[in-house]
Amino acid sequence: MTRLVVQHPQLTDLTVKVFEAAVGAPPQRRWSGGADWLEVDVDGEQVTTLAEIHRVDAEICPPADRLSDYGLLAFDMDLTLIDIECIDELAKMAGQGEAVARITEAAMRGEITSFADSLRARLALLAGTPAALLERVYHERLHLNPGAERLIELARAAGLRLLLVSGGFTFYTERLRERLGLDMAEANELVIENGRLTGEVHGPILDAEAKRAHLLAACSRLGIPPTAAIAIGDGANDLLMMGEAGVSVAYHAKPIVRSETTHAVSYCGLDAVLNFFVDTAPEPLTAG
Repeated sequence: MTRLVVQHPQLTDLTVKVFEAAVGAPPQRRWSGGADWLEVDVDGEQVTTLAEIHRVDAEICPPADRLSDYGLLAFDMDLTLIDIECIDELAKMAGQGEAVARITEAAMRGEITSFADSLRARLALLAGTPAALLERVYHERLHLNPGAERLIELARAAGLRLLLVSGGFTFYTERLRERLGLDMAEANELVIENGRLTGEVHGPILDAEAKRAHLLAACSRLGIPPTAAIAIGDGANDLLMMGEAGVSVAYHAKPIVRSETTHAVSYCGLDAVLNFFVDTAPEPLTAG
């Protein structure tokens, strides 16, 4: 048996009926922003097609998977836990927005295949930038993605430890760690001299392989296997980390990332992840 979870911030009755007809059963539970069926032999390809047509999140989940069965929740930062790419916003404030964006676009086209090379090239353009702009980005541009605080609160209540691991900068991960009460945070530390960025970071750049290593190290410290970890990210740079986790969630990600993860959330907030687990899905508003 499997559990089909259909979600959208404005889920319509029409969409519910379409999925009801497709699986041949009415929803067992219905709540604001989601519908939940328990069904045998749900056709995953059909579910994916319907989700794309109706622009909703629809995921097939194990019928008895509990959040409390897991020990670690790991987040990427930029565009996953928060709604910006910090380096892009910093570049805009420094008057280098277009130049940095061109490098980002080249990396997305595959012309720059190394995340480390891409980050070095972007940071070089920011050499001499006043470090005070880091603070401005944090206070003026950075916001948590919807549902982040609720997901963190309930994950902590379920006994999970919380890891933030980013190819971004410790200036932001440390502030978020303190603000949200996260257990661990890993990122690149910018070199600052005389109040200005040098365009470099201390030590090796935290790339996809390093993200994977940090997740595995956190699991080792907690005494749990990687299969007891949940990892959430949005980019190709997160795939190695997410590939180690027992549950991986592509958050508002490109198709290539969605296709390689356990679940995807493309329309809802981060707290939609809670509905994948039977112990944190909300109580029904109506019974089927």
